[in-house]
Amino acid sequence: MVEYLIFLAISTAIFALFALGLNLQWGFTGLINFGHIAFMTLGAYTTVLLSLKGVPLLISALAGAIVAALLGLVIGFATLRLREDYLSIVTIGTGELIRLVVNNQDLPVGDTWISGAFGVQSYRIPLSTEPNLFVRFVMIGLLTLLAAVTFWALWRWISTTQISRTTNLGQKRTSKEEFASRLGVGIVLAVLATAIYISGVIGLYNYNPKASLMLVLLLILAFVFWRLEILVRSPWGRILKAIREDEEIPKALGKNVFWYKLQSLMLGGAISGIAGAFFAWQLSAIYPDNFQPQLTFDTWIMVILGGSGNNVGTILGAVIFFAYDALTREVLPRIVPLDEARLGAFRIMVIGLILMVLMIWRPQGILGKKEELTLGK
Repeated sequence: MVEYLIFLAISTAIFALFALGLNLQWGFTGLINFGHIAFMTLGAYTTVLLSLKGVPLLISALAGAIVAALLGLVIGFATLRLREDYLSIVTIGTGELIRLVVNNQDLPVGDTWISGAFGVQSYRIPLSTEPNLFVRFVMIGLLTLLAAVTFWALWRWISTTQISRTTNLGQKRTSKEEFASRLGVGIVLAVLATAIYISGVIGLYNYNPKASLMLVLLLILAFVFWRLEILVRSPWGRILKAIREDEEIPKALGKNVFWYKLQSLMLGGAISGIAGAFFAWQLSAIYPDNFQPQLTFDTWIMVILGGSGNNVGTILGAVIFFAYDALTREVLPRIVPLDEARLGAFRIMVIGLILMVLMIWRPQGILGKKEELTLGK
């Protein structure tokens, strides 16, 4: 049970990180990216191939993020001066192109070259060797600190609900609906954080390498989330939102809209490249088929479900998606008498139905703001 919870925590955190990159591009800037998996693919393969050449893992992961950002630069220069639909077409084509190139090219694995279709195995993973007891206690202390910060941030997020409505008298009052939704989300996230914390402590004390990978990943996710929250509330972030709403307005104010779009595409790509490195470390062996276009659309589900233009909502969307995935894998076979292939199709059908209902009932997502809705624009 502990190992399974650690696995779920890693998977959720990887795709939360991946979804944050997409949310920056689409939720805040309005850039339609249907080939987001391309950034993860480049990040994963760059990290793995460099580590096999003896490059330190940290530098390999940073190089993967840089290569993914450079892909955003290339795509941006080719498409961002054109209409939005060109970007969506180019990105979905780029995602498949990179996967097919990796599948059909020979890759430099160590001192030899092997076919990409055979995948890459036996590469180094962070903290794979068991540390001494003191280091394990330090890691448990870091996890405890991260849990404490998480609980404090959730409490602050709930108790300082500032989304309000202006009355006829010009006064502002807190929306009860908004407070209730935040309270419910906060309780769910707090329960999940507690389960992850307990599993992490057990895994680190008895030393499971995946538990240490989970700790590093959660620290990276917390850092990226913190910096993104600062960025999107800064003047830079407000310009991105203005571009999303109507790019002619920032243009009229003298802003270089193309440059801001390019920055968003590159930064979102770099974040996704880091997610690719952790994805490769989690799998321990990567193959081209690990990077199917389906992962891009799963990530779109997470962003739409939680609420585009909301980083907390994006993380919530990833949590709900993987909770649904885990529960249906365990529960549905006992309820629905279908074989494995049909059961998989049934699970996809159900989540599609959930999304349809959500789009009718709350098109902005669970935590999204209706006034910032990007769908249909």
